[in-house]
Amino acid sequence: MRPLVTRYIGYAQENVTLAVHRGLPSRHVTLIISLEQPVRFTGEPGEGALQGLVGGLHTAPALITQDRVQRGLHLELDPFGVRTLLGVTAAELSGHIVDLADFGGDLASLPARLAEASDWQSCFAILDDVLVARAVEPASPPPELGEAWRLMRHSGGRARVADLAGEVGWSRRHFGERFRAEIGLAPKQASRVLRFERAGHLLRGGLRDLAEVAVEAGFYDQAHLSNEWRALAGCSPRTWIAEELPFLELTEEPAY
Repeated sequence: MRPLVTRYIGYAQENVTLAVHRGLPSRHVTLIISLEQPVRFTGEPGEGALQGLVGGLHTAPALITQDRVQRGLHLELDPFGVRTLLGVTAAELSGHIVDLADFGGDLASLPARLAEASDWQSCFAILDDVLVARAVEPASPPPELGEAWRLMRHSGGRARVADLAGEVGWSRRHFGERFRAEIGLAPKQASRVLRFERAGHLLRGGLRDLAEVAVEAGFYDQAHLSNEWRALAGCSPRTWIAEELPFLELTEEPAY
């Protein structure tokens, strides 16, 4: 399943004080199963409360109302593996949050099965069983798209769309149409998300200088970084850090 699923994350938190968490855009289609109260969300994907959900690629934050106690599983799915695991394309999920129960069968029963598991390893074993069974007959996209996606990820969203198209032997227009039809984002949008995701990784890792973060993540400058964060996260980098990373102190150049 390595090409299909990046990782499983088991999470458990008590005394959560942040009332609303921003579910940020990323390179993954997300599958979340709560082992406590249903996940309550608002924002661009809509509004609802679900015990298990699948979130497609998006370019705006999903706002998640947090309970004091949270426990569940978060799966990061490669968008080009969604056909195999869920029976739909990532494009059909793009910008939406879908009830896991809508996929029926073994996926619909996952929340109940996982709630009965005794520990994380048991949960992960159940996920393995269900997903491996669904991966028996891979529904792979054209190899040109898979290679372009690999190159795009490897460059951290810095590769030019024309160069990616040329690398796989397609015209830029054909590449853009096929790419969007598969994952739901145009190549330029996907590149934006990859740069944004890289910036978030650097901030979580403790890099404190926003100008340096901008350079490392492939933005023109700090202003470009800030503008993209407002567009994709719904707030400035500084506001996000204050909300999500209160331990992280920033340094900045003085204004002259």
